[in-house]
Amino acid sequence: MVTFGWNTLMRSYAALSAIAILCVFSSCEQSSPTDIKPNVIFINVDDLGWMDAVFQGSNYYETPNIDRLAKEGMVFTQGYAGAANCAPSRACLISGQNTPRHGIYTVGSSERGKAGDRKIIPTPNNEVLPDSVLTMAEMFKMAGYTTGTFGKWHLGDDPMTQGFDVNIGGSHRGNPGKNGYFSPYNVDHLEDGPDGEHLTDRLTDEALDFISRNQKNPFFLYLPYYAVHTPILGKQELIDKYKNKKSTEGQSNPVYAAMVETVDDNVGRILTGLETLGLADNTVVIFTSDNGGIRAISSQHPLRAGKGSYYEGGIRVPYIIKWPGTATAGTRSDYPIVNLDFFPTFREMLQIDLQKKLVDGISLMPLLQGQKPSQRPLFWHFPIYLQAYSQEKDDGRDPLFRTRPGSVIRLGDWKLHQYFEDGAVELYNLKDDLGERNNLVKERPQKTKELLNLLEQWREEVNATVPDELNPAYNPIN
Repeated sequence: MVTFGWNTLMRSYAALSAIAILCVFSSCEQSSPTDIKPNVIFINVDDLGWMDAVFQGSNYYETPNIDRLAKEGMVFTQGYAGAANCAPSRACLISGQNTPRHGIYTVGSSERGKAGDRKIIPTPNNEVLPDSVLTMAEMFKMAGYTTGTFGKWHLGDDPMTQGFDVNIGGSHRGNPGKNGYFSPYNVDHLEDGPDGEHLTDRLTDEALDFISRNQKNPFFLYLPYYAVHTPILGKQELIDKYKNKKSTEGQSNPVYAAMVETVDDNVGRILTGLETLGLADNTVVIFTSDNGGIRAISSQHPLRAGKGSYYEGGIRVPYIIKWPGTATAGTRSDYPIVNLDFFPTFREMLQIDLQKKLVDGISLMPLLQGQKPSQRPLFWHFPIYLQAYSQEKDDGRDPLFRTRPGSVIRLGDWKLHQYFEDGAVELYNLKDDLGERNNLVKERPQKTKELLNLLEQWREEVNATVPDELNPAYNPIN
């Protein structure tokens, strides 16, 4: 699809001009970082895979602005999403709680795939994060911040009931729909722009306006782009560019590449806007993805599988934290983190007392300041089914499903998968076997027992359901 570059150019010019005018009248005066609380911008790209940026190793996509952010911040090479697909991962981030606590395990029904292929009846899925759950946005509001979200919410009809002062484009919707990356739009809470305007550009326009209007007060800006989720649609001039570029194995889709570059362009616009307003030194910028990429669209080799799977390709995601004065620019950490860690991190930053709030992550403050916390286990629980995208390319445990009901634990270099249908267990050493190909259950029985015990103890602690009722429709011979 062709987008009209002139409209996008004019909107970008108007947004930057507005910032420049505000600078003239305010002289871009800023209190020192010690006098005011830091602003926070959380960029959560949809379905961007671990290898889908140059700073992560891609030789096909072009991401100069994201790469610049990586040089200005701390990169986490072993960062994880709280779940392998959109809604549960976002619920983990926003609530600070793992999936058994909020009951959001997937999108829609937990009975995905053919009934005859499902051996057990999965745990029912919750599709809405209740307003009773204290959210990250509500915590920021308690600390006096103005809060805004620009893009995909996917946890209810309106994030303004869950702590946001401003909502542009967020609702229960999980993708922008047919032709939805170009105006006229299909998403809720967003007025149409000029014909052909690009959704990612528009969300950034709105975010820049929010920044300029709130430059004198601390703000929390959640920027969950709909991109690069399907439908795969890009700007025609970028598609043509990548058609003429040499591809690499598993990364060769010019339309998807165009989407990645558009996200990168808009990350650059956010960084430039902060600099223009003199806010860069007092703004925390976090960049990540809600889950792994779709393997049939973009390979994450050497990681196995992709979105919807609990092999590394489905849950390991890119992470950058730029935190001036706290995180040392240009550094890298191999300490495993998960998006559950941001709630307690911000709680420590804001010095908010939430004694009754249960959180499942840890504060990253010590890690950002150069300390290395002791090893702690990471857990994932998915008592549901997710059908295959592509039987040939998914690279899952079997060709029918990306996910069958089970749980996962990672501790140190070790990662264990447990499946509820048949009681099967897989054990991998990620240091030696990042692709999770060599199951070491027989070779390392003590390690297997240790991790299984920890996993079972955790499930009891969080009251995680383990489905075991046989599905009467199950037909093992198809």
